[in-house]
Amino acid sequence: MLKKTTGIVIGYTKYRETSIITKIFTRELGLKSYVVNGVRSSKSASKVALFQPLTLVDMVVYDKENANIQRISEIKSDLSFQRIPFDFIRSGISMFMAEVLGKVVFDNYQNELLFDHLRVKILSLDAADYQPGLFALYFLISTSRYLGFEPEDAADFFLQLPVDQTGSNYKIKLQFLNQLLVEEPQVAPQVPGNIKRQLLDDWILFYKIHIDGFGEIKSLQVLRTLLS
Repeated sequence: MLKKTTGIVIGYTKYRETSIITKIFTRELGLKSYVVNGVRSSKSASKVALFQPLTLVDMVVYDKENANIQRISEIKSDLSFQRIPFDFIRSGISMFMAEVLGKVVFDNYQNELLFDHLRVKILSLDAADYQPGLFALYFLISTSRYLGFEPEDAADFFLQLPVDQTGSNYKIKLQFLNQLLVEEPQVAPQVPGNIKRQLLDDWILFYKIHIDGFGEIKSLQVLRTLLS
């Protein structure tokens, strides 16, 4: 059956000589895997750009019940990014976001509120006035709300982590995280670099506690380097 949907590309893997298998989180159908034939051939090389992480797409797809891999009838870009592909920091953040997304949504998992939230975050990353230093941290914080495990406050957050609650850094992190949990990114506090990195690590650990098989985030070190 043909269905029309919008999607967020998580990424792709090479398949045979000229094809790919791409994972796309769709608004109406959830997370799906699609085989795309011939997209890596010399004649179609430009088409593979549609399947870069976080690309927003409109699609008409074949949706067969119980099929592990589906096919795409039509696909086009929902919009063209103006800054993400041309900015190393934005590109690094997008890699991080896509990797996290690939670990928190599962095959056929549908969540329209999460999809809409992610779309807003992606557009914010491409906007002129984004805040690079805290973007990844705000992404983890805000996304936890749509995944069902947002902490009530900073104290609740740290109670769920195996962290030392007696050191001076704990008190500083508690203070800043309480601010981050209630304030919009546009009025975010000035967080010291070392505290920012520690909070990012804490939030990765928080996701590991709540998401089975979350594992390591390979792009995290790249992100740290870009933001240092």
